[in-house]
Amino acid sequence: MATQDILRTALRRPILTAGIGLIIILLSTTVIIFAGWQHDLWWFGAGAAALAALIALGMLLWLGQRRIDDALAGQVRNDAARLQGIIESAMDAIVTVDEKQDIVLFNAAAEKVFGCSAAAAIGGPLDRFIPERFRAAHRGHIEKFGATGTTTRMMGARLALFGVRADGTEFPIDASISQLVTEGRKLYTVILRDITARRRAEDAVERSHQELRELSAAMHEVREAERLRVARELHDELAQWLTALKMDISWLASRLPQEHAQLHARTDRMKGVVDTTVAAVRRIAADLRPVMLDDLGLVPALEHLLHELSQRTGIVVSLDAEEAGIELGEPAASSLYRMAQEALTNVARHAEAKEVQVAIAVDDARLVLTVRDNGKGYDAEAAARRKSYGVLGIRERARTLGGDARIERLESGGTLVEIVIPGGRYRRREAAHGTGTAG
Repeated sequence: MATQDILRTALRRPILTAGIGLIIILLSTTVIIFAGWQHDLWWFGAGAAALAALIALGMLLWLGQRRIDDALAGQVRNDAARLQGIIESAMDAIVTVDEKQDIVLFNAAAEKVFGCSAAAAIGGPLDRFIPERFRAAHRGHIEKFGATGTTTRMMGARLALFGVRADGTEFPIDASISQLVTEGRKLYTVILRDITARRRAEDAVERSHQELRELSAAMHEVREAERLRVARELHDELAQWLTALKMDISWLASRLPQEHAQLHARTDRMKGVVDTTVAAVRRIAADLRPVMLDDLGLVPALEHLLHELSQRTGIVVSLDAEEAGIELGEPAASSLYRMAQEALTNVARHAEAKEVQVAIAVDDARLVLTVRDNGKGYDAEAAARRKSYGVLGIRERARTLGGDARIERLESGGTLVEIVIPGGRYRRREAAHGTGTAG
């Protein structure tokens, strides 16, 4: 029943009017009281709802962050496992040490190289894997490297590096070092490789090259000896026989009747042919083995060689040499003469030069022979295409003497041939055995 109907009924019945009034007063008071509570309760409920929403949002954020952290942790574990797998599968030995140079990482390749397990190596000093004579220098090298701040650097650029296995065996290595600061610690990582097999192969190749150089030197000496023999035979025997033939022709011409003009003309032509042949024989003999080289030495032989070049080609020549200080024995004298001869031949054939300068300087340490021209310049690619064995022969002769040859185009124009050999060695050899001939 509605409140208005109750009031109408109460008003019709006077007995109930007083009670109803009392009830109305009580109800009104209750409504007023509960109206205040209802207002406070609404704010309380709204705050509780907001708090619950915040808690729920925080839980959601926490759960999301937890999933992210778990995912990142899993990724870190996977990356760490992958990195560890790479380190362990690396063919080169990887060793990481701390600032005290105690080992903190020792991969499988390092175990194989040094013959030591990672469990036995980690925590121990790196010195145990370095030969004792190198330990102090290596420790100082690591400290200096750490002070530079350089990220990575090759080790042993100027000297050979060696490691020592667990059984005490030394072996050659190639190594690089890097440094990293992590969690306040400085770590040094050395990546190294056992190059014993490579060194053996290099030594074998070097021995082979040395044997080839010795064989080449022996062949040069044999060739020079054969040239000397043939030159002497040409000069001493063939030239003598030709001279005798010319004398016979002259004798025959002197006894011919004067009226036989044709016979006199023929004998004159025969003497001319003999003279030309004698000159050719002497030239061939000189090319095979210049007499001056044996009789007077290297400098006069070079002077004669330059004079002939100038006569044939018109090139202006010059020689700068201290003759008194250049007294070389064999095979140095012959080899230097042949190298200069080949260089001058190349000038005449290819350089299109107007001037060539030859210089020789010698001291106790080395002898330097230079041939410089002002031509069009040396073209290495063109020489390679035409297979210039003359240039190769110059270099090989220099190597057989323990020296080297450099051939290059000059920026100012022309070509420089520089031959350097250990001069003192061959002067001592001459002093002990005297100036001799090859072979």
